[in-house]
Amino acid sequence: MRSDAGVMQCVSSFFESGKAGDFAAMKELLVDGPEFSCFGDVPPFGMHDAQTTVVLEEMRLSAISDYDYKISEERVSVTGDSAVAAFKLRQTGMLVDNKTFSGKILDTESRATFVLVWRDAWKIVHIHISQVMQ
Repeated sequence: MRSDAGVMQCVSSFFESGKAGDFAAMKELLVDGPEFSCFGDVPPFGMHDAQTTVVLEEMRLSAISDYDYKISEERVSVTGDSAVAAFKLRQTGMLVDNKTFSGKILDTESRATFVLVWRDAWKIVHIHISQVMQ
């Protein structure tokens, strides 16, 4: 579906796969090649490839119980076989410390930009998430 809705469906599927713990499905949404890049707002900082991005998401989400997300104020621009999705991202949950059995509430707001390319379906080629400091 080469439409704004198809782009946001791919983006939502990225977060849904993480929420469900289905990291194989998450990897399928990414372009698996040298053109993929990801900058995130949690350590380790730096540019990551697709494999590293999925591993880091798995590690991050395994430390969060009751994870949820909300996408808002999305803007999508489709030009031929490329698309850019920019949106606000709110992530919530409980950071779990299994050593001390304590938790800290996670409630972050970020700005996100995903760049996608059409390859028989929308595939994510770049992710940039920057937390809004409050």
